[in-house]
Amino acid sequence: MYTPRKTYTPFVGPFDPCPPLPVKTYETPPQLYLGFQPYGLPQFSPSDALKHGTLWPALFAPYSNPYESLQKGEKRE
Repeated sequence: MYTPRKTYTPFVGPFDPCPPLPVKTYETPPQLYLGFQPYGLPQFSPSDALKHGTLWPALFAPYSNPYESLQKGEKRE
C-alpha cells in the first residue's frame, strides 16, 4: 500500500553520546509513484493551485509532522 511516510530503525552504537530515536521517519514525494503523467488528470483551480503549490491534486502532499504527537505528551512506540 502507498504511504508517503516511511520508517526505519537506525543503528544504535554502544558509545552514542545522546539517546537516539528508536525509529526515524521520512516522507517520499508522490511523483515517485505516478510514473508517466496521464492525460486528463484533474486540476486545481488557478487560485487553489497557488495555495497548494501544484496544479494537480495527485501531486499534492501536505507535510505531516511525525513529532507532533510527542509534543502533546503521547508515547512513541
